[in-house]
Amino acid sequence: MKIIEKMAGKSRDNWGQRGVVIGFLGDSVTQGCFELYLKNDGGIETYFDQNFAYHRCVARILSMLYPSVPVNIVNAGISGGSASHGLERISKDLIDFHPDLAVVCFGLNDAMGGWDGLEGYKKALGEIFNRLMEAKIEIIFMTPNMMNTEISCHLEKEVYRELAMATRRIQTEGIMDAYMEAAISVCKAHGVKICDCYGKWKKLATGGVNTTELLANQINHPTREMNWLFAVSLVETMFEN
Repeated sequence: MKIIEKMAGKSRDNWGQRGVVIGFLGDSVTQGCFELYLKNDGGIETYFDQNFAYHRCVARILSMLYPSVPVNIVNAGISGGSASHGLERISKDLIDFHPDLAVVCFGLNDAMGGWDGLEGYKKALGEIFNRLMEAKIEIIFMTPNMMNTEISCHLEKEVYRELAMATRRIQTEGIMDAYMEAAISVCKAHGVKICDCYGKWKKLATGGVNTTELLANQINHPTREMNWLFAVSLVETMFEN
């Protein structure tokens, strides 16, 4: 991909070449959200820990591979975000920073819209890709993690269990699979590079791994360790032709 050519060029000529900028457009996982907690008003909030978000892991890997190259990260992940929400804010949150590469990751919140939301998801993703292409920004679409497939014994609060029942239905009744298949089809139609992390999670599940316990909140946020799966997969994708 061109992003690696730019990294290599900057490494050869750090004074003369523009700094490298990578942007990440997504939801709570992109932002760096992990466990949940209850607020005093009874609402649910998440623990924010950007030091372990996958964009930081990507930066660490690239700094190891190209130690002289400063990589500027734009994190445009927002908790609760969807593809349509990302489209609304794509200019001010991402394009205005002129990234060399945009990593887009949506699907977890979108899939909660069920079968009725599928076409809107596809349309919004397509428009995101169009806007980035018009701005001449290279794109990787990264499929997200799986959501829970069971109700974890670690979820003791009823409000968490109710949420987990809703996400389990989306995951186990084929809705999440359908959204990911739709996303891949939109990527192929637009010629967008795919980093299929969802497929890797599915392989883990097929291999007998309890993927629910790989979620920091046992619902939809991967553990800090599993953010490295995203990061390594993304860097591997960057090195593909």
